Parts: sequence; C-alpha cells; structure tokens
Amino acid sequence: MNMLSFLGETPTAALRLAQEECGEEAIVISTKKVSNASDNGKNMYEVVVALEEEDNKKNLAYTKPAVVKSTTSTSNPNPKPIQTQVYDFREEILKMQDKLEQVQKSIWNPKSQLYDLTIPHEFIDIYNLFEQNEFDQEMTYTIMKKTIKQLPVSLKSNPRKVNDFFKLVLRRIIPIKYEIPLRKHQRKIIMMVGPTGVGKTTTISKLAARYAYKLGQNYKVGIVTLDSFRVGAIEQLQAYTNIMRLPLEVVKKPEGLAEALFRLKDCNYIFIDTAGSSQYDIDKIELINEYQKKVEDLPIEKILVLPANVKQSDLLEIYANYSRLNIDYLTFTKLDETKSFGNLISFSHKTKKSITYFSIGQNVPDDLIVSDTSFLIDCFMNNSCIRR
Repeated sequence: MNMLSFLGETPTAALRLAQEECGEEAIVISTKKVSNASDNGKNMYEVVVALEEEDNKKNLAYTKPAVVKSTTSTSNPNPKPIQTQVYDFREEILKMQDKLEQVQKSIWNPKSQLYDLTIPHEFIDIYNLFEQNEFDQEMTYTIMKKTIKQLPVSLKSNPRKVNDFFKLVLRRIIPIKYEIPLRKHQRKIIMMVGPTGVGKTTTISKLAARYAYKLGQNYKVGIVTLDSFRVGAIEQLQAYTNIMRLPLEVVKKPEGLAEALFRLKDCNYIFIDTAGSSQYDIDKIELINEYQKKVEDLPIEKILVLPANVKQSDLLEIYANYSRLNIDYLTFTKLDETKSFGNLISFSHKTKKSITYFSIGQNVPDDLIVSDTSFLIDCFMNNSCIRR
C-alpha cells in the first residue's frame, strides 16, 4: 500500500486533487494544515491518502517518488511540484517477524530456569517434536546437548540424517521386553494390575486370543479373575472366554487362588485379571498382595497396565503406589486416544521397566501391538498412533 500526499489551499481542494490522481478507491489517512497565510502568503492543507498497488511490485521497499500537487492561485500561478518518497514498511516488518520466529524457536525455554541451551536451526523441527510430545524437559535437555556435541557437522545439514540420528538416540533409551513364545512344556503366569478403566480385561482377552490362536502353536490358555468388585467384570470375561472356548476361574478370596491355578495346571499361559482401583487406594492394592502371598512359591510375572493418554506425572504417581507389588513390566493402552508419546518414553526410561505390549483400540484380538522401539518412535515422530 502506497502513501501519497496532496496539497491545496483548502482541504476540499487537496482532496479533489487526490481523487483526480488516485480515483475513488483512495483511502484518506489524514488531513492537516501545513502553512499559514501569514507565513507564505496563503493557507496550505495536506491530505494523505493510501492506495493499494495494482502491480506485483509489493516487495520493493521504496516506491516511485510521488508528486505532491497543489492548486494554483493568482499570486503564484506556477507552483513547483513537491517531490517526496514514500517508504513501504510491510516488507521490512515481515522480514523482522520471520527472524523473530526463528530466534524464538531456537531458544531453550524450560519450565525451570536451570538450563541454558540454544538449539541450532538444524534441530528446530526435532526440538518442536519433543515439545509437542510432552517429552520430559530434563531428558530433552540432555539429549539435545549430547546430540549437538556428537553429531558430525557434515550430517547436520541433512534433515533426514538428523532425524535418523535422533531415532537412534530414542531407540537406545526405550526399554523393550521382546516376546519369546514358550516351548511346548513351559508354563507362565501373568498378572495384570493397574488403575480402574485402563483396559486390563480387554488386554487380557487380546493376549489370550493371541496365544491360543494367532501364533500357530495352539497354546493352552486359561484365565483367572480376582475382580469381583466391578459390576459386569466377570460377565465381560465370561463372554470373551465363551467365544474363545477358554477356561475361566473366578476367585473371590485370596485362599482360592492356589486352587484355581491348580485346576489350570495344564495351561501354558495363565492370565490373572485383578480389580482396578485408584492409585491412592492403598488398601485395594495391598489386597492384591494378599492373593500373591497365598501362591508365593509360584513365579508370577506382574505387568502394570497404564493409559497412554495421561501426563508423565500421573504415570509416576500410579507407578509409585503400584510398585509395592514388585512390578516386572509395563503395558500401555489407549495409544489411539493421544497424539503425545514422549511421556511413555520418558516414563519407561525413568522407571527402567521394559514395555511388553501396546493396545491401540478396543477390537479383540486385533488392536494389540507386540512392543518394539520402531513402532513407538514412529508414533512419536508422526504425533499419531500408526496402525500396522
């Protein structure tokens, strides 16, 4: 948009000149008196108008000099045109905004002011991914600092190489428990524990179907439920086990667990479903320990089932109280209900507990992923759960 100035002995005369020169689309910006009759022999008024450019020269900082016209008078029949230059600030402002955005992206701005780190522009996209995925701030700082020092300069200019390097770093810090199917005469007892509503029962049903039908080994699978608190819990499992033709044992007191496991002695895999509770309900968590004590001679693998769609601080609180059960591994559910996966990586790394499975939906048995680093890293890089 160009700014043009016109002079006249009256405001009306100056405006008429502006309209003759620029047309009706000109926008009046200001009108003011610029000289008095006592000074120059006449009154002079200036009208400043704005005019949209019609060509493609908007990127030029300076426009053509604009002739400031004035009306003629009998006392001065040939007034000299006044030459002025109009400066277009838009291009300069846009350039400044771009530079400010780059600076803002490259400044390390943690919640606590303990760190001072400038992110190179080559790492800005990756840094933003860490922020979007709600990755632990301290871990982000450590990873960025080490990578800035270790990544060869020759690779920094290649975005694909930068991404591959960060994927390698993430792969090294994610603890994974790889699935190793049992041999023919082996037996494993797995107890799923965790808060209410995280998907323990559905996950057990997926795992039971996987081992009984999907691995080609025709493993014998049995299920035990200790969940007599939740309305419909037994009915839900009963429906799944009826469809899959699997045995189900319902145990309502700690003393009954040993007998139930004995009745399933021919099974290769036995999954134990437990009652969910708030992580702050210590009494219910301790009740699970009472069941364990009745069969302490049997090796039982405890898996803490956690939702992916909660922040890391909540995960840590859940783990702190459930750790009294001597947790062995982690399983994450609800990956399809979040776009942030940094909390899963940060949490598993901090607790040093390996991840066994990911649940990515409600469909039994399909929405189950055997854990591996590539799957979680792909979710992290794409801000989305990638179904396989």
